[in-house]
Amino acid sequence: MNVIVITACPSGVATTFLASRGLVRAATQRGWTASVEMHSQLQPFVPLGSATLAAADLVVVAASAPVDLARFVGKRVYQAPIAEALPDPGAFLTRAEQEARPLTEAASEGVTAAPPEVATSMPSAGGKPKIVAVTACPTGVAHTFMAAEALTQAGKGLGYPIRVETRGSVGAQNVLTPEEIREAEVVILACDIEVDSSRFAGKRVWRTSTGAALKKSGQTIHDAVAQAKVMGGAPGGAAAAEGGGGKGEKRGPYKHLLTGVSFMLPMVVAGGLLIALSFVFGIDAFKQQGTLAAALMEIGSGAAFKLMVPLLAGYIAYSISDRPGIAPGMIGGYLASSLGAGFLGGIAAGFIAGYTALALSRRVKLPASVEALKPILIIPLVASLVTGLVMIYVIGTPVAAIMSAMTRFLTNMNSGNAVLLGSLLGAMMCFDLGGPVNKAAYTFGVGLLATGAGGYGPMAAIMAAGMVPPIGMGIASMIASAKFSKQEREAGKASLVLGLCFISEGAIPFMAKDPLRVIPTCMVGGALTGALSMYFGVQLMAPHGGLFVLLIPHAVNHVLLYLLSIATGSTFVGVGYALVKTGKAELPGVTAQTQGRGVTEVSA
Repeated sequence: MNVIVITACPSGVATTFLASRGLVRAATQRGWTASVEMHSQLQPFVPLGSATLAAADLVVVAASAPVDLARFVGKRVYQAPIAEALPDPGAFLTRAEQEARPLTEAASEGVTAAPPEVATSMPSAGGKPKIVAVTACPTGVAHTFMAAEALTQAGKGLGYPIRVETRGSVGAQNVLTPEEIREAEVVILACDIEVDSSRFAGKRVWRTSTGAALKKSGQTIHDAVAQAKVMGGAPGGAAAAEGGGGKGEKRGPYKHLLTGVSFMLPMVVAGGLLIALSFVFGIDAFKQQGTLAAALMEIGSGAAFKLMVPLLAGYIAYSISDRPGIAPGMIGGYLASSLGAGFLGGIAAGFIAGYTALALSRRVKLPASVEALKPILIIPLVASLVTGLVMIYVIGTPVAAIMSAMTRFLTNMNSGNAVLLGSLLGAMMCFDLGGPVNKAAYTFGVGLLATGAGGYGPMAAIMAAGMVPPIGMGIASMIASAKFSKQEREAGKASLVLGLCFISEGAIPFMAKDPLRVIPTCMVGGALTGALSMYFGVQLMAPHGGLFVLLIPHAVNHVLLYLLSIATGSTFVGVGYALVKTGKAELPGVTAQTQGRGVTEVSA
């Protein structure tokens, strides 16, 4: 059977790609020949050819955005929201084969993503629980908004009223109102960092990650509705820290660490760029008191960088024990800085303060008359005392010695050690594009900035390597255009732009389709870039911003060598993948025109 698959989502390309990929694989497993047409705001629309339309036996439309179906009049057409195709593409095709009806001219006029005959067959919203959700990833860029889009589309497709709040790098957007939270029956927290959940106390809460919400949005909603548990605490007060809400993902030490890094990151960026601006007046201009250069250095190094470690420790503790952990965590972090224990000491202080505050919250039982004093007096006092004493008498001195040794190593390491460290960090950044290995390398680099000049080199290698995969995929789609379809070449252009902004997720669609070739190629290119950056002695003041950071004088010390490092690794990835890519292996859901055939085929 020849089938045409049409996918469309109102914003972005993630849902479109994912739905297309699933439907194509399901069709191929049935022995069908599938042709795909994707509608997206980020790519120009390329209609299928007349021969493909004439040969089609079935048209499957998975869309939550307007689609013109007039050209399919007379064909058997099945249409449903795109979110219905994500959880089980095979079942979706089964329904399509059974329920498709010939499309009439009247039905094709003004067709949208949910025509009347489809909408009336869906359960009414009144019978479905209302859902609110929050998405947040450590950097607040790609995954935050892609997960929000996927949950929104899945909710609409499954008939659940849903509102999603994003906690991105620009702050909270589409903020949930108190009325919406009060009316909601289920709360989904798709967060890789900890967010303030006290407003959801008393609600049924389901915790998961942004990755799960993006890739399995329909399943996430089903799990939340079926398994979410009531979160303890009073609305507006401190929620039960580790218990209460149902969890789709455990909140372990890794997530607590990422929460601290997420809150620390803006401080690092601001401080680093202010230090760089002070160098505009001369490398040593800040030493002259009363000058603007001295003021910029005081703000950047004297204030912002000194607050880095206390913020890191405070929000690690916050992630563990909610608001009662912030004060002891920041106090412990400040002690770590003053003792010379740096970011390693701050991490230790955050966990000590957080788990101490959590234990006090759970274990200490007080009379009802003084229970209200526990979160504002007893927990901060006792947890701060315990954390401070442990930092001063137990942890501070040994960790300070470790940090001192690390700083000396980073400052005085020879070219061989530098190249080895840069290649390792570069390969880690390119392994999983936002996954645990990538985040571990990035967290290491951000933490090293607290050591001063010794940490600027690894940070430069890390950001340079993180730009390589998306830029390399863009280059490959241009130099080997014959191996890429029109849609893939457009996706390559978008990937190129994202790479310049240090958004590694731009290469995810390519990696998802062809991981055995893309991942090794990107890792070698990233390792090469990281090694070159460290070999050239490049230093970077800010941990984000991509090439746009170069617009700020002295944010990078060796600009041309830094560009050379990035260009070398990106070119290697682009040329390497262009050589190893076989045939016209498409992106998820994208079709390839087969020579000598009128119908477009897709390889699984």
